[in-house]
Amino acid sequence: MRSWLVCLTALVLILFSSWKWLLLPGVEQKLNKKGAGDHTEITQKAKALHRTLVVGDLHADSFLWARDLSKEASYGHLDLPRAQRGNLGIQVFTSVTKSPRGQNYNHNSTDAGDNITLLAIAQGWPPRTWGSLLQRALYHSGRATALQQSSPEQFRIVRTAEDLRQVLQAREQGANTLAAILGIEGAHPLEGDLSNISRLYNAGFRVMGLQHFFDNELGGSLHGQSGGGLTEFGRAAVKEMDRRSIIIDVAHSSESVVKEVLAQSGRPLIVSHTGLKGSCDSPRNISDALMKKIAERGGLIGIGFWKGAVCDNSPRNIVKTLRYAIGLLGVNHVALGSDYDGSVEVSFDAGNLGVLTAEMLLQGFTEEEIRKVMGGNIREFFLKHLP
Repeated sequence: MRSWLVCLTALVLILFSSWKWLLLPGVEQKLNKKGAGDHTEITQKAKALHRTLVVGDLHADSFLWARDLSKEASYGHLDLPRAQRGNLGIQVFTSVTKSPRGQNYNHNSTDAGDNITLLAIAQGWPPRTWGSLLQRALYHSGRATALQQSSPEQFRIVRTAEDLRQVLQAREQGANTLAAILGIEGAHPLEGDLSNISRLYNAGFRVMGLQHFFDNELGGSLHGQSGGGLTEFGRAAVKEMDRRSIIIDVAHSSESVVKEVLAQSGRPLIVSHTGLKGSCDSPRNISDALMKKIAERGGLIGIGFWKGAVCDNSPRNIVKTLRYAIGLLGVNHVALGSDYDGSVEVSFDAGNLGVLTAEMLLQGFTEEEIRKVMGGNIREFFLKHLP
């Protein structure tokens, strides 16, 4: 029986490795769309200012897909050539390991079928990833490591504040290196075992989202069934993450979880990709009052580029949302959280991030505000809170 299973596995791998390059670009093109829309003109003044910025983003799912990120693609949102063109200097890359069938912002079952399993098989991921969420996260970190090895001048995984400092210093001297911070989108790769925090940490992960679109062993999702707070395992996991200086992301957590993490943790949180309820009344967004509490504790809020978070994904409206966020939270707590390559439609990709700088100038942002929101706040946050 075992020999038949080995043969079947080998056959599946051969077939999918042959077909995936024909089939999968179409899948990603359907999910990671870039709308046309009317864009703000990037003036020479905006271009000159943008070149001097530290540009950072708190959330992209690019390693989920089969693309070679060292090469520019005609689809998707982010790769190294486009990052360089957009002057992107710091990027949090998250590992997506489970996505429920029928995924929505209102109500998802933990037991719903998983979209990522089929994607993993179709993209030819190793068989160890087909049934293990932990192995999927480790596979994604392995892909990031391979990219670093093949493109060391363009891509470096940041594990410590000193690593980040070195990349930023190199960029000041003309390098194009992208500082990559690895995260997980939902802590279900822990698979109910606290020791897996250590395994993920050793693999380079420094940001850990607690939930994604469904309730998990740590507690309730904003889009799950229970609306519950932290479980006993969740409280133990938060304590261990704090001990290791892992940055906790509550972007998909229930409001009860967010409140309990704020009560337990002594470290600032991030909401890596979101909108604000007061400017976009979407079930994707938690209350403004709770966002203010996160900011008051030194947290950082990443404003998304897709309609589910900001209602209108034009550069003009994204910048309006950033202005609203500054008024609500304070300029030091606002950042970009694109959700690039996260199965969303955006109106501009990483190569055209300068459109935000141009739009901010049009809307009367000061240079200090632009520098902080476009990436200065991300730089300072990670320099302070990475190990």
